[in-house]
Amino acid sequence: MEPGAVWHVRPVSFADLDGWKADDHGAALSALARHRQKPAEHSYRKGRLGLDPDRLLDLATRADDARARHDPRAFFESQYVPLRLAAADGARGRVTGFYEPELAASRRKRPPFETPFLRRPADLVAVDDTSRPAGLDPSYRFARRQPGGTLCEYHDRAAIEAGALDGQGLEIAWAADPVDVFFVHVQGAARLTFADGTATRITYDGKSGHPFTAIGRLLVERGEIDAQRVSMQTIRQWLADHPDRSRALMAENRSYIFFREMPAGDPGDGPVAAAKIPLTAGRSLAVDRLIHTFATPVFVEADAVNGDRFRRLMVAQETGTAIVGPARGDIFFGTGDVAGERAGAVNSPCDFTVLAPRDMADTLPAYWTP
Repeated sequence: MEPGAVWHVRPVSFADLDGWKADDHGAALSALARHRQKPAEHSYRKGRLGLDPDRLLDLATRADDARARHDPRAFFESQYVPLRLAAADGARGRVTGFYEPELAASRRKRPPFETPFLRRPADLVAVDDTSRPAGLDPSYRFARRQPGGTLCEYHDRAAIEAGALDGQGLEIAWAADPVDVFFVHVQGAARLTFADGTATRITYDGKSGHPFTAIGRLLVERGEIDAQRVSMQTIRQWLADHPDRSRALMAENRSYIFFREMPAGDPGDGPVAAAKIPLTAGRSLAVDRLIHTFATPVFVEADAVNGDRFRRLMVAQETGTAIVGPARGDIFFGTGDVAGERAGAVNSPCDFTVLAPRDMADTLPAYWTP
């Protein structure tokens, strides 16, 4: 979406939502009710759209009531008002897919497990407009605290992979393929399995602060992949076909992700992500958290997801560096290779309709500039 584009918030009826009646509202209700698992000490930020997190969480709690479970569609229709997000210039949103990779790993470095997943280092600190040092790009949300206490730009991917953080004991586990590790950084989480049959999960715990650079876009700009064919699968194939150039290309994405370890949990659950609850395959949506508030139901109408029209009620429960704009979403497809195949092929125009609590719908702006 072009910077400065004006977006309208237009009330519609549920009857106006193509595919609303045919959706599995019970599945969406179960995803919404998961917000009851949010740790009490963790709070959600109100997005610019203006939906209050406390009110959304109150409805998420009520989503687990017997009456709501008895008739999920009636629950949504009685408690929420649908508001279509529409760009004044007619531009549409876009939806892609993400997943949780599942990799074999080792607790110690040994061939072929030689590429690490790193914990967050002690000198990585979050910054905002009040603490960001002069000269550090305004987009950077993390910086490096130097021995004297001053802040500076953190090491980027190339520097870290060259050994900038070696010797600090930050390694959680080691994987065999640097390309697999790179895509775990892109997805922000992974389920790791070890030779003894045990498993663990790693999830996002900060980043170097550098802007995310989509290497697929670089390959398209350089004529290496046709724009109509670019996907996670074609990017991975290019990297496999050009081993002498792959590491340099990945290093152009200077953003480097740090992880924390989590219990493996129920294999049927997704990872615990930004909303601090387990994600639900097919129902959890990553959104721009500066605009949207977690626990907001969002009805997504996409032209084509894995070859079919997509009409589904999702719940805003995750975010991502590349997810920017009012109608920009990322669908969580689950864990493992099959989920990865489905997620990697998704790139579709879409429309967003947010469900606002009935007592809040009149308080939202009629239009705004993100």
